[in-house]
Amino acid sequence: MKILMVVTDGFEDIEAIGTLAILRRAKLDVTFAAIDNNKATGRYGVVSSEMVNLSSVNTDEYDVLVIPGGPEYIAEEKNPKFLNMVMNFATHDKFIAAICAGPTILGHLGLLKGKNYTCFTSMNEDFGGNYVDQYVVRDGKIITARSAAATIDFGFEIVEALCGVEYTKKVKESIYY
Repeated sequence: MKILMVVTDGFEDIEAIGTLAILRRAKLDVTFAAIDNNKATGRYGVVSSEMVNLSSVNTDEYDVLVIPGGPEYIAEEKNPKFLNMVMNFATHDKFIAAICAGPTILGHLGLLKGKNYTCFTSMNEDFGGNYVDQYVVRDGKIITARSAAATIDFGFEIVEALCGVEYTKKVKESIYY
């Protein structure tokens, strides 16, 4: 399984880097991509450099899209290429995982209709689904998480969806989770 994590300036540092670390600890193939650049600066000034520029990525090669939250979601929602990519993942029944403000993008695209989901509580709108008051929710191939505090659980939910319960348990044990 190939995973594509996409960010732009303003990403929530812990949500992106923490999730990336969990996924790579699980030995999953993750491409950390920046929209229209080869670096991105997180909300708290952490600069991730030597990233892959999203324009050079063939998204058809990926099985999972991960969308961290943070103020970046506003720029992502204004980017037609990014929105088309999200819809392409959904149309091809691929996994989409979004945390905090990230599920808002999915909601605005209509991808949460009829789904159980969570997101940053104050950003919950009527997305046509069922808001669940918990850290992480998986409904089919949509994985959503509430906030930065849910980062580790979010990462492990992705691992479990892709690799199963037993493998995830071993990865959790490796960090004494």
